[in-house]
Amino acid sequence: MTKKNLFWKGMFLGALAGGAVSLFDRNTREVMKGNVQKASSKVYDTVKHPKETVTKIKSMIDEVSEDFAYLTDKVEEIRELTPQVTDIIKETKDTFTKDDDNELMEDLIERK
Repeated sequence: MTKKNLFWKGMFLGALAGGAVSLFDRNTREVMKGNVQKASSKVYDTVKHPKETVTKIKSMIDEVSEDFAYLTDKVEEIRELTPQVTDIIKETKDTFTKDDDNELMEDLIERK
């Protein structure tokens, strides 16, 4: 005989039992009733008006595609600007470092 793995069956039955026990609370029942009604209403509308749903989904996909294209362009701009900004920062640092070194040398000479 083959041995059955009862783990998933036990998990499913435990979830059902837990859900049933939680429904003993009146507030939980009312909230779940409202959620089920909202979900069934949305499913009904989707089935009744599939073209509207498809149109909404296409519109959402277009918006996401546009947003993604915009973000891709911005990332590319940042990639192009990063070496330039790095060079400017290095030049600025070098300039200030050289000035600080020169000032230090002048201060040391003046103190002598």
